[in-house]
Amino acid sequence: MQMSPVIAVHMSAALGALATGPVALWARQGARPRPMLHRAFGYAWVTLMIVAAVTALFIRDRTLPNVAGFTPIHLLVPVTLAALVRAFRHLARRDIAGHRRTMQLLYFAACIGTGAFTLLPQRYLGHLVWGALAPLLPAGVPVMAAWAFLAASTTLAAAVILMRPAALWRALRLRFAIPA
Repeated sequence: MQMSPVIAVHMSAALGALATGPVALWARQGARPRPMLHRAFGYAWVTLMIVAAVTALFIRDRTLPNVAGFTPIHLLVPVTLAALVRAFRHLARRDIAGHRRTMQLLYFAACIGTGAFTLLPQRYLGHLVWGALAPLLPAGVPVMAAWAFLAASTTLAAAVILMRPAALWRALRLRFAIPA
């Protein structure tokens, strides 16, 4: 598979969504909510997610297990579109908590989770990234170990973004019995 215009648009939209999502989520948290910033970045994020989902339909991979070129990761396209509809339905019903939960889950699943799977060494982007980084890894460290570290650190970063730091610390203390 080579870099095509569809892949370039898809990758640009996905990376843009990865970057704008935390700002949209952060702007409504804390003591000083920033509704204008939240709305601007939220609409930008939704637009980027729609572009990423629609362009994903035109990216086919026949090297991985697939059905007519669609791999299991393509199942996220209808999930993404349905979650966006659900989030705006929550807003229309003034269910802000439901909107927040839906958007946080969508960001975590579609941006963080899918991004981790995209960087698997046998996928196109993963091959590009790990092929370039392999010479920089310490001797004896396999690429899959580096990928696992990246996936774990990204998951932790997403948890920090999606939860308030105090709530995250409280959850870690309860989970691992860390004294206060």
